[in-house]
Amino acid sequence: MDDPIVRLERWTGPVSDDDPDANFKRDVALYANVDPLRTVTNLATALDLPVGAVVRYVLSRWASAGSESLLAAGPSVIGRMHDACVAAEEAGTEEARLAAYETLRQLVEWLQLGLEGEGY
Repeated sequence: MDDPIVRLERWTGPVSDDDPDANFKRDVALYANVDPLRTVTNLATALDLPVGAVVRYVLSRWASAGSESLLAAGPSVIGRMHDACVAAEEAGTEEARLAAYETLRQLVEWLQLGLEGEGY
């Protein structure tokens, strides 16, 4: 079986506010201007590994990490969760709380994808 070839593409949107995957798509757009190969190439060179092997490792590790992806959610996801709660409390309305719930629901749904197939 041949190894797949993937073209790294920049994607910046647009993202519709009513898109159920808007949070993830905004993250994709946020990282559109980052050159991941600079870091990967430096690491591969330092460890005397093929760049493709390091890319495969990074993708496999991220895509199959299961519960580790929950810990690796990072400041972006945690910040969004926090901001949604703060905004709802500041507004003090049922509508704001429902909007916060929807934001949290979407983020938790995205995190749940990391658990699928892991026996949880």
